[in-house]
Amino acid sequence: MKDIPFIRPLLHLMLNIISVVFYFFDVGLDIWTVKRFYQQQEYVSMGVLIFLLLGSSMLLQAFSWLWYNYSIEEERNCLREHAYLKKYLKNRPLLGVLHVCQLGVILRFAGVLEIAVRNLTTRTPLKEGIAMYLRHDLSMLRLIESFSENAPQLIFMIAIISQREDVDWVKVLKALVSFVAIAINVLMYHRSVRSLSKSKTQLTSASSLVYFLWNLLLIIPRVVAVALAASTLPLWMTAAHFTGLWLILFLWACLQKTDFMDHPVWEWLYRATVALIWYFSWFSVSDGRSKGRNVIYHTLIAVDISLLMVLWWWFRDQDVRIFGMSALKVCVVVAAFYSLGIIVKIVYHKLFHPKQSDTEQSGDDERAPAHSAVTVMDSPTTTVEVDSPTCSLRPLTRPQRRMQKMAANFY
Repeated sequence: MKDIPFIRPLLHLMLNIISVVFYFFDVGLDIWTVKRFYQQQEYVSMGVLIFLLLGSSMLLQAFSWLWYNYSIEEERNCLREHAYLKKYLKNRPLLGVLHVCQLGVILRFAGVLEIAVRNLTTRTPLKEGIAMYLRHDLSMLRLIESFSENAPQLIFMIAIISQREDVDWVKVLKALVSFVAIAINVLMYHRSVRSLSKSKTQLTSASSLVYFLWNLLLIIPRVVAVALAASTLPLWMTAAHFTGLWLILFLWACLQKTDFMDHPVWEWLYRATVALIWYFSWFSVSDGRSKGRNVIYHTLIAVDISLLMVLWWWFRDQDVRIFGMSALKVCVVVAAFYSLGIIVKIVYHKLFHPKQSDTEQSGDDERAPAHSAVTVMDSPTTTVEVDSPTCSLRPLTRPQRRMQKMAANFY
């Protein structure tokens, strides 16, 4: 892997420390919430929360293990140059045990943080090549966590608040912070992907702010609509709704013929995860023009939000109030947020989306890959140019291939 010098190593270290602190803060909040449910003898709620936490954690560990397990020898050697990781990555059974114990993501945090610390303290600065891929894999895992754990937790929490009509402003603040955290994870993943591509101009501060805003405006009404419907509908109806829509989204992901994982079997796991993310938020997973897919997706979600709100209105108690608002006001706010999110997204793409270089397609075409002549991999005749830490013309490593695909697809 090519040595790429770190830029502003102190800032890089601080950002990694902040990320680690927030990760463990989130884990602490989860443990505290489980404890509160136990003390209040709300065992059903406690069981649901534990199920969500363990399900998301197992999904993250699976992806982390697969990305480690299918790494080629060059990547392992690069990772083993770092003292903390060396003893774990040389011992494949131990690495597997760490993931079974749900410690794989923590190991990745430790690896990225160690590189940042060593780069700041050593007289001979370390290079960024391997760190780039460690950071990107970690950002991908945080994106998955946002929609497999944080969003379902929000639905669960808002449903409980609406059922009890218990306006605890601490819970409201926690919900708002969770919404912001999800939108930030989406933004940070987007920035991470774009950093791998020379042909995709980096987001400015203004672009990042608007990108964050439209994601927040679209995620809030989606989660609120699902939560309100779940608070009033029978459990079987809620489960049927999620399963039916998820299956539609899963089939759509299959039709787009994604090619992200290194084994066909695990590609099905990736597509299932994409469908789960799409249940809450859109991101592109295949090349080509994305405008049509965007229109289809947001139309589908708008119809689904409308259906959920109608069902909630039909099954609700007549005098129900959500956060002090009447049912009619709640419906108006949900519709206004989603409409405003669509408007801000359109404004973003018209005015704030980074301008593409002359070598890229105009509009929202995502087909133009990055530049740095490197031969890729799946067949001897297939070549792609990618901004990838390589020293010479040779097949991409699997992490490089994953990142190249996402840099070409994710807008």
